[in-house]
Amino acid sequence: MAAERLSPDLLKFDLDQLADALDLERDQQFAYMGIQTIYDRYLIHIGGTRIETPQYFYMRVSMGLAANEANKEERAIEFYNVLSSFRFMSSTPTLFNAGTLHPQLSSCYLSTVDDDLESIFKLVADDARLSKWAGGLGNDWTNVRATGSHIKGTNGESQGVIPFLKVANDTAVAVNQGGKRKGAMCAYLETWHLDIEDFMELRKNTGDERRRTHDMNTANWIPDLFMKRVKEKGKWTLFSPSDVEDLHDLYGAAFEKRYEEYETMAEAGEIKLFKTVEAEDLWRKILMSLFETGHPWITFKDPSNVRSPQDHAGVVHSSNLCTEILLNTSAEETAVCNLGSVNLAAHLKDGQLDEKLIAQTVRTAIRMLDNVIDINFYPTPEARNANMQHRPVGMGVMAFQDALYQLRISYASQEAVEFADHSMEMISYYAILASSELAAERGAYQTYKGSKWDRGLLPIDTIDLLEQERGGHLTLDRSSQMDWAPVRESIAKHGVRNSNTMAIAPTATIANIIGVSQSIEPTYKNLYAKANLSGDFIVANDYLVEQLKERGLWDAQMVEDLKYHDGSVLEIGRVPDDLKDIFRTSFEIDAKWLIACAARRQKWIDMGQSLNLYFDINQVPEGQKTGRVLSDMYFFAWEAGLKTTYYLRTLAATQIEKSTVNINSYGVQPKWMKSKSASSEVAPVAEAPKACSILDPECEACQ
Repeated sequence: MAAERLSPDLLKFDLDQLADALDLERDQQFAYMGIQTIYDRYLIHIGGTRIETPQYFYMRVSMGLAANEANKEERAIEFYNVLSSFRFMSSTPTLFNAGTLHPQLSSCYLSTVDDDLESIFKLVADDARLSKWAGGLGNDWTNVRATGSHIKGTNGESQGVIPFLKVANDTAVAVNQGGKRKGAMCAYLETWHLDIEDFMELRKNTGDERRRTHDMNTANWIPDLFMKRVKEKGKWTLFSPSDVEDLHDLYGAAFEKRYEEYETMAEAGEIKLFKTVEAEDLWRKILMSLFETGHPWITFKDPSNVRSPQDHAGVVHSSNLCTEILLNTSAEETAVCNLGSVNLAAHLKDGQLDEKLIAQTVRTAIRMLDNVIDINFYPTPEARNANMQHRPVGMGVMAFQDALYQLRISYASQEAVEFADHSMEMISYYAILASSELAAERGAYQTYKGSKWDRGLLPIDTIDLLEQERGGHLTLDRSSQMDWAPVRESIAKHGVRNSNTMAIAPTATIANIIGVSQSIEPTYKNLYAKANLSGDFIVANDYLVEQLKERGLWDAQMVEDLKYHDGSVLEIGRVPDDLKDIFRTSFEIDAKWLIACAARRQKWIDMGQSLNLYFDINQVPEGQKTGRVLSDMYFFAWEAGLKTTYYLRTLAATQIEKSTVNINSYGVQPKWMKSKSASSEVAPVAEAPKACSILDPECEACQ
């Protein structure tokens, strides 16, 4: 009896030809944690017995993605070579399900709710269906009328958006993802919504439990006008969307004009339900909530829309679960994104990027991602409708930190900013060109006519538009190093196959598989214990070990020193200053360097980036307030042109005392004992960023 694990379509391939193409030596590339992760979670099994090896696994995925190609075998081998050499990795849903009987290959879904019960509970039901098939969810709730609004049908008053968010939260818990993990969703609300202050309290551990959503992420969808009002120390007016129905679909200068008209109407008594607050006070509450609970995340409405290639076909109302996807949503369209990431570290040669290899990898990767759209299973008609019409894909990058290590560049440097710029420009160049080449072969996407692509506007061209709409307040560099004329000529002739091509997702699990740093993240620590569903792993920074060995400094004492200093080299006297700079860890790098690198990438990307920021309260300069430093950080991100930010990782005050190191042998007070926030019993250390995987019940990543 057949086990019914694989699609019968795989039998249509010339299996002998594919078998000859397998390179079993590539199994030797895996580090221990990578191979254990593959074994535990990705290889297909029957009753616990694996029926795949890693190379069979990569070929199965490749065959699944090549199923509709005319030259199946050649394309499957091309896809296999890119995956098995670790140059590019598809997202976890694609790796799980390609070539199986249920090809649910997409990572995330975005939807908008309208202001009526039918729409609200349809969205909840859709969330349940999408969550069942392991999709991360981003829901836009701004249309729902605020607390105290009049309900015409019953002549009563609305309870606002909060009770419905509680229902959505509980649905995510009830309908777990394929029986593998609880549902993962993020709710978005615009900053002018009258319920925004209650929204900021959803993740608090105190208060009325009926108005708390402990299992759902939240994000603030902030218009530029609010940031300008904060800067000017002006007033801010909160409205119910039922009284200002068009605000939700407006952005840029048009939003600003209409918002001010509504403020005038409110002052004249034409709008009864509103509240005026000090913009700076509301901003302070936003930052305090973010600092205390990690939510709501700070995301920016206007750059997400003004720079969107699809501004002719709708409005971006929110991002996704991980804040990198920026696609239009409506009652008819649930946005879907299909993800994968290029391994930057695999494309360095002789101390620089190998442009020829990047071009080859990116061309193949875009083809793989485009194929996902036609093969994919869609849980709702709205999801299928959106993906088939616009064909967005999200190609990202990972191993940015690894690449810096190989180049011996500190993340906290202008050289890193320039590398972020140059590497993303090159990937953007070939991603857009590859999509245009696909359009020549397969045709442009259905809604191409009228898009920014059709109007001759590439991502780099939209920066000026943002500055015009915003009225300044933009510090984003606009330089380029490549000749974009061939790309522009190709688009003018053929169009593009995909409405969107790039988004940088977290990549936590797929980065673990190939043994590189996640996404664009800095190193968390140079020596730490990592726990996931595959077990507990001691992780050392191999690049640090290698460079210490080169200088004759790697010995048992160095291991003890690293343990004692929580994986930091900054306090180890015999480590040379240049290595200390290169091997700074996430909380030892000023967040402004992370933002500066992200800003340079953002100018080339047609969607967004999943950007975590790190904040060590112990590093706040004497005499400065924590809130002011945080405010400066996020204003820098806004003025640098970022579209979104993700988690704010903060340094916790305490940790258990070290048990494997004799602190008395050091003869001095440990760094943590000198901390202004620590007692003499415990060490301040960061809470580790979550190690995400599709099977991890706490996972909040797309890949």
